[in-house]
Amino acid sequence: MELILKYFPNLSDTQREQFAALKALYEDWNSKINVISRKDMDNFYEHHVLHSLAIAHEIRFREGTKVLDLGTGGGFPGIPLAIMFPDSQFKLIDRTGKKIRVVNEVAQAIGLKNVVAEQLSGEEEKAQYDFVVSRAVMPLPNLVKIIKKNVNRKNQHNSLPNGLICLKGGDLQAETKPFKNIVSLTEIHDMFKEEWFKEKYLIYLPL
Repeated sequence: MELILKYFPNLSDTQREQFAALKALYEDWNSKINVISRKDMDNFYEHHVLHSLAIAHEIRFREGTKVLDLGTGGGFPGIPLAIMFPDSQFKLIDRTGKKIRVVNEVAQAIGLKNVVAEQLSGEEEKAQYDFVVSRAVMPLPNLVKIIKKNVNRKNQHNSLPNGLICLKGGDLQAETKPFKNIVSLTEIHDMFKEEWFKEKYLIYLPL
């Protein structure tokens, strides 16, 4: 939790309480359903919460922004972003029902009013959003093909044009090549100095 406050010191009391409650909730659920790799729980705030908040470092969603988290798993990056931006609306989808159950239970436990979670694939989701976010779900060209229909191109009210923001690691040259004129890659290690963030990137693609 100290790690979150190191980079985001201006949280409200409610946000601090919500972030602080996450680890125990996920540990409890992880003992019943394997949501997060067991060996990762020791680094829960670094590897899951702070990693998700790289998106909040890059853009501050304005009030009323609609965000779709595709392939959310246990709720990342959607849950940390929903805590950070209580005036934005988040829909978290995943194909796996038990993971969506965890997302709903966690959101309810910490009093998140701006999250809806549903068992759906990206192909099944028809609604439009200002941004689609995801964390290492699939290769970029495949992801863009699925979510192009979900990005609202008409109503722009954030500092970045509407589009896709995703978190990925490793060599991304091949999968970003089709978008080389418009894609932007930001090294997360430039935002957060912990060693684990080396070779991890935030990809932004206006659509």
